[in-house]
Amino acid sequence: MPESDHFVALGLGSNLGDREANLARALAALREVIHIERISPVYETRPVGFAQQPEFLNCACSGRTALAPRDLRRALAAIERRVGRAVSFPMGPRAIDLDILVYDDLVMNDDELTIPHPRMRERAFVLAPLRDIAPALVEPVSGRTIARLAADVDMSGVRKCEGGLVTRIRRDVQEMRPQVPLALNRAGVTGVKTTVSLPLPAGRQSVIAVLDVFADLDAEHSGVHMSRFSQDLEDALFELARQADGGLEALSLAVARRVVESQRAEVAHVDLRAEFSLPRHTPASGIPTNEYYTALATAVVAPDFARSVGGVEAEGITACPCAQSMVAETSRERLAAAGFTPEQIETVLSTVPIATHNQRGRGTLLIGGANSLPLPTMVAIVEQSMSSETYDLLKRPDELFVVNKAHSAPRFVEDVVREMLRYAHDALAEAPDDAFVFARQLNYESIHKHDAVAESCALLGELRRELAGETGVSHTSIEQWLYRKAIARTRG
Repeated sequence: MPESDHFVALGLGSNLGDREANLARALAALREVIHIERISPVYETRPVGFAQQPEFLNCACSGRTALAPRDLRRALAAIERRVGRAVSFPMGPRAIDLDILVYDDLVMNDDELTIPHPRMRERAFVLAPLRDIAPALVEPVSGRTIARLAADVDMSGVRKCEGGLVTRIRRDVQEMRPQVPLALNRAGVTGVKTTVSLPLPAGRQSVIAVLDVFADLDAEHSGVHMSRFSQDLEDALFELARQADGGLEALSLAVARRVVESQRAEVAHVDLRAEFSLPRHTPASGIPTNEYYTALATAVVAPDFARSVGGVEAEGITACPCAQSMVAETSRERLAAAGFTPEQIETVLSTVPIATHNQRGRGTLLIGGANSLPLPTMVAIVEQSMSSETYDLLKRPDELFVVNKAHSAPRFVEDVVREMLRYAHDALAEAPDDAFVFARQLNYESIHKHDAVAESCALLGELRRELAGETGVSHTSIEQWLYRKAIARTRG
């Protein structure tokens, strides 16, 4: 839901079907357009105007909304239809009735909408529940508080219900102490999808992002409020829509901050990934194409602490140096046995690509604590760290190019990680020492039944010292960098 700017109080009523269920469904739907802050008890009330109909259940709620009055009225009408309101005569029976009672201190009266509600000042079934949640609220036409207005009306046809809907609404099971009072490191939702806009050199690109959102949970509460995670995402998206340079890292931070607030969490954790494309040309034939990559962001937020990393995943291939060395040695022996001189053998081996086995690999680069590098720059770092980049579209000349390039730059999985760190170090020449770099390479082996993986991470200052020749430099882990202050805070 968008950022909430305006105070609003609503009246709800139902006298057809399952009245309690109708009110509960309406309140759940209202949360899509209103940040509900308070809900009144439920009252059973005699009908007003047309008496030959069932008694009503009435309640009130208050909160904040970003919708303008007419937009809010249209949203309420849509919710009434969803809950089951059918066409009826004025003052007749209905499954649900939703009225705007007060909107800030606005006074308006036209053919479409009247605010404040024109008959609320004399209706006990409106004033009784509204008095429970907003007794000091001033009705802007009369200038009197709701408590004063309620004191002057006849409440004989209004009876507060015991239990029922109010009990279900107020009895927040997640807030109860669990049977096994143990704290949890993470509880949340995974696979939440949304559409976001990424800033790229060719313009903004609309992509589908997938989020995993978590909050820690203490031993005093049974669970987190799952529905609030999606609301936090929508609020963050609305906020960032007004920022031209907002990216995935900013979104992950914004969501995590809202989770800390909405869940009253000590620490919130958000992982985000989205596939995007970059324009490319095949390396030999020059055919224009698009290649696809994954943008990543992770944020960790506590009430007084926030850290994030952003980066990319990209695919390429590596050629195995070990197998290539063995093939080269065997070739030397065979060429020597065939009568070639040592000089001729070296000429041949330096001219002809030496066979080896290949691995398709996936590299990951994350950077935190610095002005983020552009996504295309990070993609280039990952791809050039492998033996060769790869392409979805390859004609035969392009295949030859990729194979020759890969075999001329054989690399172990460990080499790829070291290259990524070195390239990132160079690209971040102006970044502070406490900036953070993470590199990981996963190779899908071609001749083994297992895969190979390597990763490393460090503060930029640690990389600088190590690349300058210092030995024994300890590297900061990604957990330490993301969580260090949050952990220190919780341990107090």
